[in-house]
Formats: sequence, C-alpha cells, structure tokens
Amino acid sequence: MTKRNTTARACAALFLALAAAAMTGCAGLKQDAAATAASAAQNADLSTFYKLVQQAELGDVLNGSSPVTVFAPTNEAFQALPPATLDKLAKDPAQLKALLSYHIVAGKVQSAAITENTTLNTVGGGKLNVSKAGEFITIDDAMVTQADVSTSNGVIHKIDRVLTPPAPKK
Repeated sequence: MTKRNTTARACAALFLALAAAAMTGCAGLKQDAAATAASAAQNADLSTFYKLVQQAELGDVLNGSSPVTVFAPTNEAFQALPPATLDKLAKDPAQLKALLSYHIVAGKVQSAAITENTTLNTVGGGKLNVSKAGEFITIDDAMVTQADVSTSNGVIHKIDRVLTPPAPKK
C-alpha cells in the first residue's frame, strides 16, 4: 500500500468517525429535550409557574404529544402580584387553571412566526394579542424577556408579567 493510499484511508476513517459522532450527538440532543412542563421545572426562573401548573393539574397538557406554546411568567412576574392574589388562586383550583390556561396556546409558535399584530387562541378559550416590533414581542401587556426556549413538544417564551384573562361578558 502506498503512502498516499494510507493517508487517504486514514482521512476517510477520521471523517466517518467524526460524522458518526456528530450524528449521535444530534440524535442525543433530540432525545434529551424535555417536554414543556419538565423544561419549566428545570428552569429556576420558572419554578413558581411550574409549581402552579402542577397544582392546577395542567401537567398533562404541557407534557402531551401535541405541541404547545407557553408564555410563562417568571418568578419575578409572580412576585409582582399582590400576595392576596396568589393566596386566592391557591384556594380556587378552577380559577388557577383558567389563569394558567390563558398562558398556553396549542401548536408551536416560534418568535419568528409572530408578526406585527397577531391574535392567538389559548387552550382556555381566550385570545392573546401578540405583537412584534423589531426584536421586541409583547403579549397583552407583558413583554417577552426570553423567546424560543425549545422543548420536545413545543416552545416556552418567558414573560415579565402574569397575564389576566378578560372578565366574562355578562
């Protein structure tokens, strides 16, 4: 075997080894991506949201096979609420579920898909007014502080306020 053939075979073997490692790495990333609820649980900034999702029994919605988009208020957003509001929600599971459902949209909505004025239907039956100006995205009166946190079944957008569904019309 000539030196040229040996070098070519060594390069080919190295290329195949690197390609296999890269493909395994990509597959591993896909398999390791957590569902939306688990991603929220792993994010220290969303621990209050995750705790309330569990309390409202919405874990199945966020862990399901159908894609979801969550506009998740950060811990700081929940801390801005009056303490009496959180206490009231903790004692009223139906109201807590309605409030949190207002933050969840069926389907995966990446920030790139949001246009100047968009209306999204929530899983709770509400409508979110979403708008984008440059890199800034607002949802009702909240601002997205971190967009496009990918999960295995959707996406999380962190927001700086807790969204309040409109009062039912009488």
